[in-house]
Amino acid sequence: MTAPGDLLQALFLRLKTDKSLSALLGGAGLLERAADNAAFPYVTCGQTSAFDWDTGAENNDDQLITLHVWSKAHGEDETLAIMAAIKARLANAALVVGRRGKTRLSLEFTEARYDEDLLVHHGLLRFRALTQENA
Repeated sequence: MTAPGDLLQALFLRLKTDKSLSALLGGAGLLERAADNAAFPYVTCGQTSAFDWDTGAENNDDQLITLHVWSKAHGEDETLAIMAAIKARLANAALVVGRRGKTRLSLEFTEARYDEDLLVHHGLLRFRALTQENA
Protein backbone atom coordinates (compact mmCIF):
# COMPACT_ATOMS: atom_id res chain seq x y z
CA MET A 1 0.00 0.00 0.00
CA THR A 2 1.23 3.50 -0.80
CA ALA A 3 2.16 5.30 2.39
CA PRO A 4 -0.12 8.30 3.00
CA GLY A 5 2.95 10.48 3.64
CA ASP A 6 4.44 9.60 0.24
CA LEU A 7 1.19 10.44 -1.51
CA LEU A 8 0.83 13.74 0.37
CA GLN A 9 4.40 14.66 -0.51
CA ALA A 10 3.72 14.06 -4.23
CA LEU A 11 0.41 15.91 -4.03
CA PHE A 12 1.92 18.94 -2.26
CA LEU A 13 4.83 19.00 -4.74
CA ARG A 14 2.33 19.19 -7.60
CA LEU A 15 0.44 22.01 -5.86
CA LYS A 16 3.62 23.96 -5.01
CA THR A 17 4.62 24.06 -8.68
CA ASP A 18 1.38 25.81 -9.67
CA LYS A 19 2.19 29.51 -10.07
CA SER A 20 -1.43 30.67 -10.04
CA LEU A 21 -2.12 28.82 -6.77
CA SER A 22 1.08 30.19 -5.22
CA ALA A 23 -0.01 33.72 -6.18
CA LEU A 24 -3.43 33.20 -4.57
CA LEU A 25 -1.84 31.85 -1.38
CA GLY A 26 0.91 34.43 -1.18
CA GLY A 27 3.71 31.88 -1.43
CA ALA A 28 3.98 29.65 1.64
CA GLY A 29 0.30 28.83 2.08
CA LEU A 30 0.53 25.03 1.72
CA LEU A 31 0.82 23.45 5.15
CA GLU A 32 0.56 19.86 6.29
CA ARG A 33 -0.84 21.17 9.57
CA ALA A 34 -1.99 24.63 10.54
CA ALA A 35 0.30 26.63 12.78
CA ASP A 36 -1.06 29.16 15.27
CA ASN A 37 0.70 31.97 13.44
CA ALA A 38 -0.10 30.87 9.87
CA ALA A 39 -0.86 33.76 7.53
CA PHE A 40 -4.21 33.59 5.74
CA PRO A 41 -5.10 32.30 3.24
CA TYR A 42 -3.65 28.81 3.48
CA VAL A 43 -4.34 25.17 2.64
CA THR A 44 -3.94 22.24 5.03
CA CYS A 45 -4.26 18.51 4.69
CA GLY A 46 -7.06 16.93 6.67
CA GLN A 47 -8.14 13.36 7.14
CA THR A 48 -6.62 10.65 4.99
CA SER A 49 -8.23 7.22 4.78
CA ALA A 50 -6.60 4.23 3.07
CA PHE A 51 -8.17 1.05 1.69
CA ASP A 52 -6.35 -1.96 0.26
CA TRP A 53 -8.17 -3.65 -2.63
CA ASP A 54 -5.60 -6.39 -3.31
CA THR A 55 -7.54 -9.05 -5.22
CA GLY A 56 -4.59 -11.24 -6.07
CA ALA A 57 -4.93 -10.39 -9.75
CA GLU A 58 -4.27 -6.69 -9.34
CA ASN A 59 -2.64 -4.81 -6.50
CA ASN A 60 -4.60 -1.60 -6.05
CA ASP A 61 -4.98 0.69 -3.11
CA ASP A 62 -7.38 3.52 -2.63
CA GLN A 63 -7.02 6.60 -0.43
CA LEU A 64 -9.29 9.52 0.36
CA ILE A 65 -7.48 12.80 1.00
CA THR A 66 -9.18 15.96 2.24
CA LEU A 67 -7.69 19.38 1.68
CA HIS A 68 -8.90 22.39 3.66
CA VAL A 69 -8.81 25.99 2.41
CA TRP A 70 -8.83 28.74 5.06
CA SER A 71 -9.48 32.40 4.32
CA LYS A 72 -10.33 35.52 6.31
CA ALA A 73 -11.15 37.59 3.24
CA HIS A 74 -14.46 39.43 3.07
CA GLY A 75 -16.78 37.17 1.12
CA GLU A 76 -16.08 33.73 -0.31
CA ASP A 77 -14.41 34.74 -3.58
CA GLU A 78 -10.87 34.06 -2.33
CA THR A 79 -11.84 30.63 -1.00
CA LEU A 80 -13.58 29.69 -4.25
CA ALA A 81 -10.64 30.91 -6.36
CA ILE A 82 -8.18 28.82 -4.34
CA MET A 83 -10.47 25.79 -4.57
CA ALA A 84 -10.75 26.25 -8.35
CA ALA A 85 -6.95 26.40 -8.69
CA ILE A 86 -6.55 23.22 -6.63
CA LYS A 87 -9.23 21.43 -8.68
CA ALA A 88 -7.58 22.50 -11.94
CA ARG A 89 -4.19 21.21 -10.75
CA LEU A 90 -5.30 17.91 -9.14
CA ALA A 91 -8.56 16.69 -10.68
CA ASN A 92 -7.79 13.72 -12.95
CA ALA A 93 -4.06 14.12 -12.35
CA ALA A 94 -1.64 11.17 -12.45
CA LEU A 95 1.11 11.22 -9.82
CA VAL A 96 4.13 8.97 -9.61
CA VAL A 97 4.51 7.93 -5.97
CA GLY A 98 7.73 6.04 -5.32
CA ARG A 99 8.20 2.81 -7.24
CA ARG A 100 4.61 1.65 -6.78
CA GLY A 101 3.20 2.96 -10.02
CA LYS A 102 0.84 5.73 -10.99
CA THR A 103 -1.71 7.24 -8.68
CA ARG A 104 -4.78 8.71 -10.31
CA LEU A 105 -6.66 11.47 -8.51
CA SER A 106 -10.35 12.14 -8.90
CA LEU A 107 -12.37 14.83 -7.20
CA GLU A 108 -15.07 13.32 -4.98
CA PHE A 109 -16.51 16.26 -3.04
CA THR A 110 -16.24 20.02 -2.53
CA GLU A 111 -17.86 22.39 -0.09
CA ALA A 112 -17.36 26.04 0.79
CA ARG A 113 -18.90 27.59 3.89
CA TYR A 114 -18.41 30.31 6.47
CA ASP A 115 -17.42 29.04 9.91
CA GLU A 116 -19.02 31.42 12.39
CA ASP A 117 -17.13 29.94 15.35
CA LEU A 118 -13.72 30.57 13.79
CA LEU A 119 -14.76 33.62 11.72
CA VAL A 120 -13.17 32.17 8.57
CA HIS A 121 -14.25 30.93 5.18
CA HIS A 122 -13.56 27.21 4.97
CA GLY A 123 -13.34 25.20 1.78
CA LEU A 124 -13.11 21.40 1.60
CA LEU A 125 -11.94 19.29 -1.31
CA ARG A 126 -11.89 15.50 -1.07
CA PHE A 127 -9.90 13.53 -3.61
CA ARG A 128 -9.82 9.79 -4.23
CA ALA A 129 -6.35 8.51 -5.04
CA LEU A 130 -6.19 5.10 -6.71
CA THR A 131 -2.72 3.59 -7.06
CA GLN A 132 -2.08 0.70 -9.42
CA GLU A 133 1.11 -1.18 -8.63
CA ASN A 134 3.62 -1.76 -11.37
CA ALA A 135 3.75 -5.37 -12.48
